[in-house]
Amino acid sequence: MTEQNMTVGVVGLGSLGLACAELLAGAGIPVIAVDCDPAAVARAQAREIPVATEISALSGAGLVIEAVTEDPEVKSSVLRTVAAACAPDTVLVSTTASLSLPVLATASGHPTKLVGLRLLVPPVAGTGFEVVATTMSDPDAVDVLRELLGRLPLQEKTFGPARQLAWDLLLGYLNRSAALYEAGYATREDIDTAMRLGCGLPAGPLELLDRIGVDVVVAGLADLHRRSGRAAHAPAPLLIAMVARQELGRKAGKGIYDYQPSGAVVPPVAANLADEATPRPVERVGIVGSGTMARGIAQVTALGGLDTILLARNQNKAEAAVEAIDAALVRAVRRGQVSPDERRAALARLHPSSTFADLGDRDLVMEAVAEDDDVKAEIFGRLDRVCRPGAILTTTTSSLSVGDCAEATGRRDDVLGMHFFNPAPAMGLVEVCRTKFTAEDVVATAHALARSLGKTPVDCSDRAGFIVNYLLFPYLNDAVLQVEAGAASIEDIDTAVESGLGYPLGPFALMDAIGLDVGEAIQRRLHEVNEDPDVKPTVMLTELTRLGRLGRKVGAGFYHHPPRR
Repeated sequence: MTEQNMTVGVVGLGSLGLACAELLAGAGIPVIAVDCDPAAVARAQAREIPVATEISALSGAGLVIEAVTEDPEVKSSVLRTVAAACAPDTVLVSTTASLSLPVLATASGHPTKLVGLRLLVPPVAGTGFEVVATTMSDPDAVDVLRELLGRLPLQEKTFGPARQLAWDLLLGYLNRSAALYEAGYATREDIDTAMRLGCGLPAGPLELLDRIGVDVVVAGLADLHRRSGRAAHAPAPLLIAMVARQELGRKAGKGIYDYQPSGAVVPPVAANLADEATPRPVERVGIVGSGTMARGIAQVTALGGLDTILLARNQNKAEAAVEAIDAALVRAVRRGQVSPDERRAALARLHPSSTFADLGDRDLVMEAVAEDDDVKAEIFGRLDRVCRPGAILTTTTSSLSVGDCAEATGRRDDVLGMHFFNPAPAMGLVEVCRTKFTAEDVVATAHALARSLGKTPVDCSDRAGFIVNYLLFPYLNDAVLQVEAGAASIEDIDTAVESGLGYPLGPFALMDAIGLDVGEAIQRRLHEVNEDPDVKPTVMLTELTRLGRLGRKVGAGFYHHPPRR
């Protein structure tokens, strides 16, 4: 059993070692870190981590974690030196991701005391880890490591055989995110917020890139590019330049973000509120459409205190949509999310209609119909004719041109995109997409409206995919390509992503939740509009869609989904 006051050593204060040392210290576990780099020593001291420059300082440690560079000679040398400096029963832990544990165990001179600790990303609270024993590992040594890790806010997982493929998927996603930021499409904060809230990820891509280490990501991408030959895997110029400037991320105090000596992100400079445009008042809204997205948004606006007209093709469809919203509100009452009085008040604010003229007094109208250019252009033309001057017109599209919607009107400066996520009542993100014509007070109004509805707005400009879909679908496409190449099974890839990266769903489970037909249509649109080879729908995805295996909604997709009782 592990003694509660056992000292734990950490050798190497790169991204992984520093994160381990911080977690140990934060849990009140006696820790001493070792690194010969003066800058690394200074960073550890600033974070109140006891640190030394000689391995001999670990002589009293009961367990030592090796987190040095992924080089067989370096790791072997460090493990031998640690074993020689410490007591014979000291447990040695290697964090190698790719080298042979039995070889390292043998090189240490104490093969029975070496155990592997696998982490796909530097650990923070909630991260998954995997303990790996060799055939020579003493069971007591394995137990000591497991008991120690049990005192940390981590979760033991089984990554499975596809852990390298999960890492490859992550690298491609981080590289695309860095390129999007480099292009000035959106701020680093908006990119990270969009992916956290839009996909339920534990961290945004740029934040995670800094935590892993820019140099580690560039080295991984260089290896991936060598293996795949794909342009998408060549490290983004921004990342190469950052490595040259030694802006290596959180461990260096500067990366995509700037960091305080304590490791906390330097807060961005607050905006000058006096310079911001004044939002237009919004009390009455209209929603055009009667599908899932339109109903969800209408439910949100009615609950948010706004007088809401839901306009459908005919009155029967409009009334059926309101009835569906009421059924959703009843379920929300049963779950305790909405009070009975809130439900009644929301229904009183919700009015079904099939007459465009009824939208004439609305302050803002949201279009939420099928993703078809001609249909949207027709609707925006009709809205332009019936809506009062100064009324704002928005589209919920994420794959079509907001500018084309604006061009169908005589009020281009009053048009923008407000992309809600499905299901709208539950998802907290709204992508606010401006065109080159959108007025500043229109953008300010969209932000104020989103916040008043309990949503978080992020800004982007008019390009198919906006932030979330532009980054999400190439990652999903890459996962299908891995299966098509026979690199791993669907289950193994999902397991590795969920366990190793902490994602709520693996890529295939996520595609089943989105709907394969929806995903295939979005990818096709992104491929055509952006001329993007990384989202060209795969043969497998297209064929499954053709076969009617559309995901959870029909009970079959990449997985079989038995009907719920």
